Amino acid sequence: MLGVLYIKTLKKLIPLENAKIFKDELIITVHPKNLYGIIKFLKYNTLCQFNCLTAISGTDYPERENRFEIAYELLSIHHNRRIRVKTFVNEVTPLISLISLYPAANWWEREIWDLFGVFFQNHPDLRRILTDYGFQGHPLRKDFPLSGYVEVSYDEKLKRVISQPLELTQEFRSFDFRSPWSTSFASKKL
Repeated sequence: MLGVLYIKTLKKLIPLENAKIFKDELIITVHPKNLYGIIKFLKYNTLCQFNCLTAISGTDYPERENRFEIAYELLSIHHNRRIRVKTFVNEVTPLISLISLYPAANWWEREIWDLFGVFFQNHPDLRRILTDYGFQGHPLRKDFPLSGYVEVSYDEKLKRVISQPLELTQEFRSFDFRSPWSTSFASKKL
């Protein structure tokens, strides 16, 4: 009951698109242009005091217009409460960096930029963090090819690592798609 009251109070104070409670955790959805202001409110307002950013994560839903869901996990130690703030963006919509509010956002924002391609405006050092600097694409996007675009190998003659365009060959394979549990397959075995 306390959570429902808290949601009603928050809806009066900040522009929320959606709010719900799931397993005793408050989850709110906000518009990307309101994200920075809402996070700032949640950190500094005495009713909230979400002083700790515990994680930022990204998820790709390519069938949606705003395909990337970015979720911010906040913790209020003072009130012993957690909140998840979600927003949705596409490939070209930037989000404002939260480093000025939470310095811990630095590596998470770099990781989301590197793996999904979501741009964080005003980030002081937005560069790749998990992939090589010359890497093409963003590997956690659902439309990224499973094998990537280039192949990296060690050349014994040159004594260095080389990268070259990836060529995939398709071998002929014969698959038996019958299930061993089906009645027609089992009766032929007996």
